[in-house]
Amino acid sequence: MKPSKVIKKEITVRVYRDASQLTEDEQRLIREAQASIKRAYAPYSKFSVGSAVLLENGKIICGSNQENAVYPLGLCAERVALFTAGSHFPDIPVIALALATQKALKPDEVPVFPCGSCRQVLIESETRHHHDIKLLITGSDGRIYVIDSVKKILPFAFQGDSLK
Repeated sequence: MKPSKVIKKEITVRVYRDASQLTEDEQRLIREAQASIKRAYAPYSKFSVGSAVLLENGKIICGSNQENAVYPLGLCAERVALFTAGSHFPDIPVIALALATQKALKPDEVPVFPCGSCRQVLIESETRHHHDIKLLITGSDGRIYVIDSVKKILPFAFQGDSLK
């Protein structure tokens, strides 16, 4: 059967060789995310992740993944940082989120992007504050993947309007 319509969504990801091509704030955010890897609690997966969010007021809030023997009870680094920022600065928009892992990348391998649950929490923050969140994803090879909005990686997001 031929569909009556085809919807095609594309994503643009800018890739930089290293952080030197980014703003000072973005470079600092990436360094904070990379430093946060050391604070991860990942005794089961051995997969440590660090994140850092930049708030509109200039504050940086860091997070790292926190595992639990009952896997679903752990939290990803992105949600730790976002929920901490939301609880301490509920009215301040998130401008950017940097994500870093210690995973050694193979040539031409893309670094780890936020999981589906984290994307959903990110889109909620964008919607809540009416402000796009820039994603800065870094890999072990120093390349930086930049996406201007979470909406780009979660195009058919379930949002508050979906409940009406």
